[in-house]
Amino acid sequence: MSHRIAILGASGYTGAELVRLIASHPSMQIVALSGDRKAGMAMGDVFPFLRHLDLPKLQKIDEIDFSSVDLAFCALPHATSQAVIAALPSDLKVVDLSADFRLRDPAEYEKWYGQPHAAVELQKTAVYGLTEFYRDEICTARLVAGTGCNAATGQYAVRPLIEAGVIDLDEIQMDLKNGVSGAGRSLKENLLHAELSEGTNAYSAGGKHRHLGEFDQEFSKIAGRPVLIQFTPHLIPMNRGILASVYVRGDAQVVHQTLAAAYAEEPFIKVLPFGTLPSSHDVRGSNYVHIGVVGDRIPGRVLVVATLDNLCKGSSGQAMQNANLMLGIEETAGLTLAPVFP
Repeated sequence: MSHRIAILGASGYTGAELVRLIASHPSMQIVALSGDRKAGMAMGDVFPFLRHLDLPKLQKIDEIDFSSVDLAFCALPHATSQAVIAALPSDLKVVDLSADFRLRDPAEYEKWYGQPHAAVELQKTAVYGLTEFYRDEICTARLVAGTGCNAATGQYAVRPLIEAGVIDLDEIQMDLKNGVSGAGRSLKENLLHAELSEGTNAYSAGGKHRHLGEFDQEFSKIAGRPVLIQFTPHLIPMNRGILASVYVRGDAQVVHQTLAAAYAEEPFIKVLPFGTLPSSHDVRGSNYVHIGVVGDRIPGRVLVVATLDNLCKGSSGQAMQNANLMLGIEETAGLTLAPVFP
């Protein structure tokens, strides 16, 4: 059976990544692509690397006949998805890749995104899309909210440790290195080659990054009490990828054993041998997560390093993994391509 798919916002990076992944999916067919500012254009003209595919032309969202669509991926900018998804047919399955439905409390959404939530009733129905931890809820969901790519990376490193009670909840520090594509495709002065290459910089430091809302929500829910982490992201001159260095207090061997046991049956998460650290190169273009653990020279200090591809496992690959569950397809379908190397 072929499931009919629409991608809203197909002219952005995550939309193009969805097209790339679905091209090798055994039971998904793209029947509609939207890109309002590029409506009427061929996808191969917007993204020449997709020229070999037979795809529908980009069109405006209000021109799509959703009666012929089984599931829609919404890859629109933050604060745009709320109104768009609210206007879609109520029986249409939706995976949203924006931040619009990630935070369960509308007050928290307003705090982190600076405006009131425009679809509060719909928000109540959304399931948080970190697949490995919300699998059962995702299977029966109508609307799944994809996670932030930083939030996903950090959670893979820490969630099992909080659940098992093997780390100090008041001693969690994260240092994340982000590829440029995480900032989207729109033109920004600080992302010009001459301004970005040959350097790196911290940004949204001191508790200002919006993905902290997800960490607060998820870690506090697991712990049953408030958990606030220290989190500093850095922009580095690479196109794709995130690498998180997470500093925790606990026993390094126990931390490694806990993570290895938690992910032993997960198809996309690989915990490396103790003392081996991952590289973003080794997951590039894939839906895989690599996690490594080492002990520090200071007793009781542990370094956990996690890496994933921000456009794939951090966004579009995660979205497709969730869509597979929603449509009753094998969860790994279309997602087992090996990483691209070098």
